[in-house]
Amino acid sequence: MDKDSGNKAIRVLYLYDQLVNGYIVNKSDTAAKFGVNERSIQRDLDEVRSFLETSDDYPGETCLVVYDQKQKGYRLEKIRAEKLTNGEILAICKILLDSRAFPKEEIKKLLSNIITRNVEAEEQKHMLDLTNNELFHYIEPRHKKDCSDLLWKLGEAIRTNHYVQIEYQRTKDKSIVSRKLRPAAIMFSEYYFYLTAFIDDEVLTQYFEVSNDAFPTIYRIDRIKKVEILDEQFHVPYRNRFEEGEFRKRVQFMYGGKLQKVKFRYLGPDVDAILDRLPTAQILSEENGSYIILAEVFGKGIDMWLKSRVVISSLSKTGRCKYGKLQPPQKRK
Repeated sequence: MDKDSGNKAIRVLYLYDQLVNGYIVNKSDTAAKFGVNERSIQRDLDEVRSFLETSDDYPGETCLVVYDQKQKGYRLEKIRAEKLTNGEILAICKILLDSRAFPKEEIKKLLSNIITRNVEAEEQKHMLDLTNNELFHYIEPRHKKDCSDLLWKLGEAIRTNHYVQIEYQRTKDKSIVSRKLRPAAIMFSEYYFYLTAFIDDEVLTQYFEVSNDAFPTIYRIDRIKKVEILDEQFHVPYRNRFEEGEFRKRVQFMYGGKLQKVKFRYLGPDVDAILDRLPTAQILSEENGSYIILAEVFGKGIDMWLKSRVVISSLSKTGRCKYGKLQPPQKRK
């Protein structure tokens, strides 16, 4: 080992010892101590930083070498990595199973990775026992398509504001259409992932049910047959950015259409189930277990949902749960 290499090894060990013992490392003082320039000390610090960030010597902690402005030097900062509890991991597994969003082989891999990487070895068998029966009877979606890579690809296009060109299978006639889109958000609802995106093509948008629609079009991601991330980018001013959280509160059924307010009567034992299903819903009045509810929703899905509940209630003899649009009050005879 030559002299420079030996000095470097001593410097790195010195810096490591100072940092792990809680001392502040001043670059100029350390450079003077070893008779080198500050660039050499910076390179030494980078090596120590790299080692500490990847080291397994501090389980459950992430070690960062940070610069402290007040003390004019570098120090070691330990960030405690909070592990999920077994209860939280079980909840995640149950949600994934109930979502039925993935093919069976993919859900097996997901659950295995979650359990083996987050649960202590002696507890893993118990966790598997609590999920195996449901996994055995798991019914995968009919499309049997793993959308994980496609989700990430679309997510990157959203993050970097790139246009995408997709080939999409329509629901009505199963034909394949090509669309150039400004992707806005990825959402999940009842078994399927969706891409919400804007179409700039005026020729296409003239056929929309709502002309000059300010809301995005909704595409089921498993029906996207091909996607290409284009070099062309679009700019969205911050004040005009798409608020998927606000949009999600109003689009519960993933059908296109206009923003509307609906009012209906609910007769049932648990109004919370309705309020959770429709996040914008408000109770206008209540009398003897009969609730008048107003909700702001996007699209035609709410109409189909309400009508389906009317059919179900007509088949029910209990009369405990009825849904329907609010009818005008009947005149008394």
